[in-house]
Amino acid sequence: MRPFLYERADSPERAVQAAASGLSGNPAHVQAASQFIAGGTNLSDLMKIDVMRPEKLVDINPVGGTPAGRIEVSDTGIRFGALVRMAQAEEHPAVKERYPVIAQTLKLAATQQLRNMASLGGNLLQRTRCEYFREVSWPCNKRVPGSGCSALEGINRQHAVLGSSRNCIATYPGDFAQALIALDAMVETMGPGGVRRLRFADLHRPPGDTPHVETALEAAELITAITVPAGPWTRRSLYLKIRDRESYAFALASAAVALDMEGDRVREARIALGGVATVPWRAREAEEALRGKPLDEKTAMAAAEVALAQAAPREHNAFKVPLAKQTIVRALLDAKRMEA
Repeated sequence: MRPFLYERADSPERAVQAAASGLSGNPAHVQAASQFIAGGTNLSDLMKIDVMRPEKLVDINPVGGTPAGRIEVSDTGIRFGALVRMAQAEEHPAVKERYPVIAQTLKLAATQQLRNMASLGGNLLQRTRCEYFREVSWPCNKRVPGSGCSALEGINRQHAVLGSSRNCIATYPGDFAQALIALDAMVETMGPGGVRRLRFADLHRPPGDTPHVETALEAAELITAITVPAGPWTRRSLYLKIRDRESYAFALASAAVALDMEGDRVREARIALGGVATVPWRAREAEEALRGKPLDEKTAMAAAEVALAQAAPREHNAFKVPLAKQTIVRALLDAKRMEA
């Protein structure tokens, strides 16, 4: 691990100020010279293997004493402070009762020890687990722009079939994000330019020609909260995660679904996919294919076909296409059987 400066901040304003204080940055790696750290369950690992090389860490754990560390529930929705820990959110009674898909994405994400430490804001910004990104001896456009994507012709079993480009096929690894994009969450931030709110769907950027630009956040901009609106679909929601082993593995394919039903007929469906895309993936065309129709295995499979219509598999990950389709079907039918 390389040497770095360390500073603690006890408010979002001081954290942003500390992160923005003039450091030149490391031109060898495209990243901000300063990084925020809370649980550190992702950042510290990447620093140890020399993938991330911040010159300065701004410890924001003291900010947990502000609204950034609390969960607030109302009839209109729920607000998670960005420093709420994953375990704290998954065990909250209102989350389990009113937003079960959120509780499930958190519980299925990692070990209890990690969930006790990891913050919700940090979870959203975790980096890919692509082996070529994490091994500095291989070319990687996310790590060093223009160096190439080793996964394209390499071992790409874990990689994305949706949202990829000629420059990157790395999969977004998180689970929590799938629930948020399905439920139309918003993100609150604070940065040198002030406070802003943006749709969660606009937070992550597909790789395109700039895979090193992963989010819409600006330098020294800090996520302070995540808000999720209430809706008739939030109680009838679930997360289905398919992986190589049942215990603490990343998704090969996953689906976060939420349903508003009138009898057997779909008023509205929300479908988000994980394990198969470069960013948190909302399957809006599949949702539209279900609107107004009875939900059964036939209509669920038709929606799944629409969801994967644009898939672009590589040599080793083609199995993800039929797997994702079956995951969608099972998730939808399981959600139909839930009590609203």
